Amino acid sequence: MAPKSSPFSSSMSSSQKTKQQSISAFFTPKASAAKPTAAAKVSIPPPKDADLGIPDNENDPIPAEPAASRKHGIEETIDEEEEESANSPKRARLDTSRQTLAQASASGLNKSRLIDRTSKYAFSSSPAVPDENNGVNEDDDDDSPATQKRRAELHRKFVQKLGRPDSIAELKRRHKPNPVEDGAEDAEDDQDNEETPKPAAKPANKGSKKGGKLTPMEKQYLEIKTKHLDAIIVYEVGYKFKIYGEDARTAAKELGIVCIPGKFRYDEHPSEAHLNQFASASFPVHRLQVHVKRLVKANHKVGVVRQVETAALKAAGDNRNAPFVRKLTNLYTKGTYVDDVEGLDSGNGSSAQSTGYLLCITETNAKGVGDDEKVHVGLVAVQPATGDVVYDDFEDGFMRSEIETRLLHLAPTEFLIVGALSKTSEKLIQHLSATKTNVFGDRSRVERVEKPKTIAAQSYSHISNFYAGKMKSSDGSSAEQSTILDKVHQLTEHVTICLSATITYLTEYGLEHVFDLTKYFQPFSARSYMLLNGNTLTSLEIYQNQTDNTSRGSLFWTVDRTKTRFGQRLLRKWIGRPLIHKASLEERIAAVEELKDGENTRPVDKLKYVLGKINTDLEKVLLRIYYKKCSRSEVLVALQILQNISGEYLNVKSASESGFQSCLLSGAISSIPRIYADVNAFLEKINAQAAREDDKYSFFREEHEAEDINDYKLSIASVEDDLNAHRKEAAAKIGTAQVNYVTVAGVEYLIEVKRKSPQDNRVPASWQQISATKAVMRFHTPEVKRMIQQRDQYKESLAAACDTSFKRFLEDISAKYQDLRDCVQALATLDALLSLATLASQPGYVKPTFTDDITLSITGGRHPMVEQLLLENYVPNDVHLSHDFTRGLLVTGPNMGGKSSYVRSVALIAIMGQIGSYVPAEEARLGMLDAVFTRMGAFDNMMKGESTFMVELNETSDILKSATPRSLIILDELGRGTSTFDGVAIAEAVLDYVIRDLQSLTLFITHYQHLAKLQSRFDNKELQNVHMRFEERDGGKEVVFLYEAAEGTSHRSYGLNVARLAKVPEKIIEVAEGKSRELEEVMAACKFGNLSRIVTKLISGGDEAVLDKLVEGIDQL
Repeated sequence: MAPKSSPFSSSMSSSQKTKQQSISAFFTPKASAAKPTAAAKVSIPPPKDADLGIPDNENDPIPAEPAASRKHGIEETIDEEEEESANSPKRARLDTSRQTLAQASASGLNKSRLIDRTSKYAFSSSPAVPDENNGVNEDDDDDSPATQKRRAELHRKFVQKLGRPDSIAELKRRHKPNPVEDGAEDAEDDQDNEETPKPAAKPANKGSKKGGKLTPMEKQYLEIKTKHLDAIIVYEVGYKFKIYGEDARTAAKELGIVCIPGKFRYDEHPSEAHLNQFASASFPVHRLQVHVKRLVKANHKVGVVRQVETAALKAAGDNRNAPFVRKLTNLYTKGTYVDDVEGLDSGNGSSAQSTGYLLCITETNAKGVGDDEKVHVGLVAVQPATGDVVYDDFEDGFMRSEIETRLLHLAPTEFLIVGALSKTSEKLIQHLSATKTNVFGDRSRVERVEKPKTIAAQSYSHISNFYAGKMKSSDGSSAEQSTILDKVHQLTEHVTICLSATITYLTEYGLEHVFDLTKYFQPFSARSYMLLNGNTLTSLEIYQNQTDNTSRGSLFWTVDRTKTRFGQRLLRKWIGRPLIHKASLEERIAAVEELKDGENTRPVDKLKYVLGKINTDLEKVLLRIYYKKCSRSEVLVALQILQNISGEYLNVKSASESGFQSCLLSGAISSIPRIYADVNAFLEKINAQAAREDDKYSFFREEHEAEDINDYKLSIASVEDDLNAHRKEAAAKIGTAQVNYVTVAGVEYLIEVKRKSPQDNRVPASWQQISATKAVMRFHTPEVKRMIQQRDQYKESLAAACDTSFKRFLEDISAKYQDLRDCVQALATLDALLSLATLASQPGYVKPTFTDDITLSITGGRHPMVEQLLLENYVPNDVHLSHDFTRGLLVTGPNMGGKSSYVRSVALIAIMGQIGSYVPAEEARLGMLDAVFTRMGAFDNMMKGESTFMVELNETSDILKSATPRSLIILDELGRGTSTFDGVAIAEAVLDYVIRDLQSLTLFITHYQHLAKLQSRFDNKELQNVHMRFEERDGGKEVVFLYEAAEGTSHRSYGLNVARLAKVPEKIIEVAEGKSRELEEVMAACKFGNLSRIVTKLISGGDEAVLDKLVEGIDQL
């Protein structure tokens, strides 16, 4: 706010008051003339009219202003009327009439009295000249039409002057363009129009697009993007890959790169009409695989669009003014990423769980509704990186335990769902695929395809045509071809649907060739393997621990001593599929024994040396060769490794010469040297140095190069010779003895001419200057430009010819794919067997003996994983189960006494034995089990709306339906999820049924001591009571766990001791102890009362049943 008085008020009236007015006050006419003031005597003309767009009317000089006046606010004289109303600002504001800008211009608003400071800011058609009385005579207004028209024109120009980007008028104009001015009105004053041009006539900036018009490259991008809206499109532009729109925002978040703002939508939406370019993110070409892998691991589908046209060929072609031709060359998802030998494995503990399976599943409703609902399921799982194909067709119940078992075994990285699944199956797949901490160790991608009513017929026709086309193009015998077709036609309807959908899906990624070789088709539920269901895999920690879902602490982690990636994958399959045929099992364990016993012999050392030299994943490289996605250096490395390995065993002509007695070892080794001749022939064609450097032009040795490659090389040499000869002609033109070509910043064949030299004046105008410095100028002659362009065209054609020749070379290797794959499979078998032999060499491991009887006899058995993780010694235990004698053990004991560890060790030793491994025990005699079932732990299933007890009983129900006399069943604390009486009743009934009716080998853990009486119901001791030993100290306040299994029953669980270990407040424990003693006394009194009644009844003439009750009551006491 301006001060009321100023330092230079001595030159003005003492009664003068000042205030700062709004801009509209400058245009508001005053009601009466002001009194004359001393300041009015100073005449200050307005500013130059050119500044306001007004014609000059006078050229009076502007006197210099006092220095003090520049330091203070604007001072104005006030009218008498304003002076009177100064004490009442509200009244003054009401009495003062404020007119609009249009009204002010029409009524001569510049006639108001002005002072020297404000007059130069006034907007008027003529300068404001104060009269002698410093007043304005309103009667002198000129109301002629010409004056009014001129005022209107000046008003229009004033509004134009305000039309700037930060003004309201400009903001309105952005949303609603100004109407086009009348042409006749514009022509009235050309000079004024030149001084204040119309804002509507702004020229567009260079490179900007009018009205959302797309560039040709953006149109090309949108054409590709609209076909793949579900993928992130990575777009090659020059030396960078760019990502546009919403994809750019997603990629920037995942990759940690910058996203330049712009349009995120791919349609012309009004909300983005003010933007004229897409949002974008970019990275260099050489970082493509790094960033693509990160996007794929983050569950995105990624498409790579490359320039398929080079600059040289484009310049010589007909479309030189059009954008580069680009095509979608690669498409990746988690299950289809095969462009890197390492795959998507991150190298941490959980990487072993990423098997890389793409699983296709479909189902139909079989029968039943609600809890009795059954579905018919078909699935096909393919591992594009290795070529393995697994299929299955089965019926599943309400709990979907069969689907869960297969998913946990295969651990797919991507699902392909054909049609709609039932709600239960859908929830299961969502649960297994949607969380980062799931049983697969990572999130899985889910794709869906439609399922028309005629899909069965379409799928059968599609598969028949697919394999018929493959047979026509192959050179195999007709017998082999008919076998392939017969094998495919024998697949069930559901499997056929899944196979057809998977082939269609993988065709988009160029990976359909994985189905060419039906030799590697395997049914999941083959009868030659033990069944380990989902609960067993999780409870026994077969593939990963239950703490952080990594492989450390799992059975696979314990057994894995492999040296190669493909050997590791084979061992993982063996662990998930233990053998049930005694002959196969003895053959495998005999091989392990021979490798263990011959640890320091020459054949075993040689085998370790050969496997140790394999530093690449041969199985994946071979399949990448088959897909024609392999680099030249990878081909060389893979072939050289295979040559070295096969060369080591070149003298092995038959299995008897392998140096091993085991048929499994000798058969694998004898198959290795068969590929030597083929591999050698391939390597003969390769220039090793060029292949290591990935040099496509010299990859083949000269004698094995294609004719077109030689032709192009000769043409390039001829052009380069002509360029060299052209130097003399160029030297003659500029009058010098010779010129030498130089290369600067990648530009070749430049001729340098020194400035201010004699040659400088003789340079022809036809020479094109490319670059220059202070000292020299560099030129291209027309002939050099023509020859360079010709040479570049030859080079592009040579590159295309080299790529074609390399693909033909890969096709030649692919023709031998089956022999090479068999060799790698043999190496994988040797690696897995050597891993088991390494484990067997550890102290405390023993070779189990196998029998056809249903028995488990283990002496001094230990838990294989806990033993390795614990620093202290593990306490061994014995177990002896037999179908004809003791089938079940009822295990009791204190909390944390080692019950679960005891029963788990029994199950793990049985599984390890049937894998073909040595076991951690002093002695083990194992029968051939067909399955291991477990029901352990307490957890609910909120996704299915099931309580903890419901989950317990559902899992128990599945076990009772699936178990056979050859099965091992482990039930841990069944019945604890409900009230004591119901829980005891259910547990007792289930245990009796399992022992008496199913006759399975059973380990039953419980805290219900009442169940111990069941032992007396079996005459041949089919059920036996055992407990985990312990010692009481300090009157029962301290319990020492001995972790030994002994006969008998533990009558207390010592839960209060666990409460102390858990640091529960002592006050609570004391109250609990009192309540515990009170309840025990009450129960004891009840039991004595019951016994007294039974004795009274027996004395009064009771029968034998009453006597039995008396004996049972005494036993319980």
